[in-house]
This record gives sequence, structure tokens and C-alpha cells, in this order.
Amino acid sequence: MTRPPEPKSGPDEADDPKVPPKFLRWEIILVLWVSLGAAAVRALLNLLERLTSGRPLDEQVAPIISPIAPDRPWLDVSYQIAFIVLPLGAVALVGYLLHRSHESFGSIGFDLRRPGSDLLRGALLAALVGGTGLAFYLLAYQMGLSVQIAAAEVVGNWWEWILLLLRAAENAVLEEVIILGFLLHRLNQIGVKAGPAIVLSALIRGAYHLYQGFGGFIGNFAMGLLFGWLFRRWGRVGPMVVAHFIIDAVAFVGYAALADKLTWLP
Repeated sequence: MTRPPEPKSGPDEADDPKVPPKFLRWEIILVLWVSLGAAAVRALLNLLERLTSGRPLDEQVAPIISPIAPDRPWLDVSYQIAFIVLPLGAVALVGYLLHRSHESFGSIGFDLRRPGSDLLRGALLAALVGGTGLAFYLLAYQMGLSVQIAAAEVVGNWWEWILLLLRAAENAVLEEVIILGFLLHRLNQIGVKAGPAIVLSALIRGAYHLYQGFGGFIGNFAMGLLFGWLFRRWGRVGPMVVAHFIIDAVAFVGYAALADKLTWLP
């Protein structure tokens, strides 16, 4: 009798991407090209424009979310939905590339297998990083290293608050799935050591925040180092997605609701 083939087992076989390393390198380049790598280039150019404008950084304003057509709500909502949906095409591309290599979003811990753990870790991270980040922003602004960040502006329509939360979710998923989960996962598969990979991921994260000034770069670089280390330790991007969502949701909704009431906020 012919024995049936034995099922594959073990971490090496289960994690085998089935794709040659040279193609994995191109995957990294192309995903960054159409997403956060391109955003980093635009942010660098924006910073250069600010530095050569003749005005100090702390006298300039960087709006993050603002109405596009406030006098035509239907058009403004359409714009805001487009800003949420279109960038997620890069996340869909990551999902396709993982599937092509016989993996899934679960390979980077972007799933619902551990909801309780992800939520708890994410909430604790948000409290730590969010509070520290606000303090660092205020310090960087006082030192002239940061622009005034206008996190979110609303005109009073009820749906704007929902869109702010959706924008926070989009930011969290886009950044953590791509610049943390996918990038570090693929770099590990092509043999890049953990330390240099985490630093590279953090550098890109800081770079696409350069439109906020040097303070935005430094603060997000530090956050990237922490998130990268935790991702390599936990093997899950879920907690960082939760943390990022909470931080951005509090920043967007809080700024929109309280900016004119907090005199100490730049």
C-alpha cells in the first residue's frame, strides 16, 4: 500500500512564504511606494517648504482633518469617505500578497483570535503613548521644533463625529498593518535582523509625520521603536491597532470639541 503524504507541521514549514526573497523585497518596495513610503516623501517636501517659507515652525499650522466643502455637506461627506476608503487599498494589497504567499492577516496578528488581550494591551499602550506624546508635542512646540497641529475641525454636523472615528480607525489600520506588521514580517522573512528592521520601520513612521515638524518626526520615531519591539515580542499587530485608534480618536474628537476651550493648547 502507498502511504499517504504526511501533513506539514512545524514553524519553518508553516511560515514558509513560498515566494523567492527577491520578490518579497519588491513587495516591500511596491507597498511602500503606493502608501506610507510615498506619504514620507510628501511629508519631507512639506517640511522643506515650511523651513524655506521664512516663517518659524511654531507660527505655522498643520491641519490634519478639515472640511473640504462645508457649504455642500453631501460633497464634504463624499470627500471624507474617500479619504478613509481609498488609502485602505494598500491594506487590501497587503492582504492579497500575504494570501499569495500562503499566509493571511493572521500571520501578523491582525485578526480576532485574541480580542480581550489585544484590547487590554492596546488600551494600556494608548494611555502610555498618548499622554507622553501630548507632553512631548507641547515641549517640542515651545522649543520651536513643531508646527501648531490642528487635529480636526468640524462645522457642527452630527455625522462629522462618526467620520472622525472612522478616520482614526483608518489611520490605525493603515499604519500598523503596513509599517509595523507587513514590513517587519517581510523583513524578517528575507533575513533582516530585528534591530535594524525595527529602526527602519520607526524611521519611515517618523518620516511621514515630518509635515508636523521635527517634533512629529522624533515623537513618532520613538513610538515606532516601542511598537516594533512589542510586535516582535507579541507577534501581533492587533494591540497596536487598538492603541493607535484610541490615540487618534481622542486627539480628533477631543481637539474638535475642546480646542477653543483649552487656552494652553497651541
